[in-house]
Amino acid sequence: MRYLLISDLHANDEALSAVLSRVKRKKFDRVVCLGDFVGYAADPNKVLDRIRTMPRTVLSIRGNHDKVVSGIDSGEMFNPPALFAARWTSERLSKENYEFLRRLPQGPLVIDDLFFVCHGSPLDEDAYIFSDFDASLNFVHMNRLSFDVDLCFFGHSHIPSIFTLEPDGIRVEAVRSARAKLKLEPGRKYLINPGSVGQPRDRNPKASYAIFDSDEHTVYFDRVAYDVEAARKKIHRAGLPSMLGDRLIVGL
Repeated sequence: MRYLLISDLHANDEALSAVLSRVKRKKFDRVVCLGDFVGYAADPNKVLDRIRTMPRTVLSIRGNHDKVVSGIDSGEMFNPPALFAARWTSERLSKENYEFLRRLPQGPLVIDDLFFVCHGSPLDEDAYIFSDFDASLNFVHMNRLSFDVDLCFFGHSHIPSIFTLEPDGIRVEAVRSARAKLKLEPGRKYLINPGSVGQPRDRNPKASYAIFDSDEHTVYFDRVAYDVEAARKKIHRAGLPSMLGDRLIVGL
């Protein structure tokens, strides 16, 4: 099986459409989204409509922005621009898309008994994994979960990265090349972030995604250029905080 892994779309339709155009010629069986369909950018309904009407099976979990926009969470921990965007989005979502967000399951969620997914971390859906210390807490938690798999895909940090539990410690890698391929090794545990489609934060404005091949035991990372300026202008025209559009230019 081949799985298209996307995360943190953040209502950026230009970025999502560019990724979907790129993968048209790539074979994959299912789409897995790690949360945060909305927030920040100006096309929440377009993004959600694309996901809801995709011909392939889509497996999704909720992100923190999805919870705030759909009224599950108050957003009191959000910074002012993020909270403004969440409230702006809530007022403009179609009924179908609002209900879609409310029904999204909480991670971690097991996919086909092969891997599991979460938004922030296996330990806490709203927590970040940035360091080897963060990863160590979650590797311990993975051992306590009822499902016996060694691979987890997560989002939230917007940074394509790989955390590997090895016999002598934890290896931490940021995926910096435009295209990269990881061969999963037996006996290792992995926490892998495919990066953000809609708002990359690794100083690379290109949309990021990954494909997991369960037969080959490989994860393929890719970056896709999109019309960043068009997405930026939409944010400005919508009356959203200008910094939400400006940061797309530099990938922060």
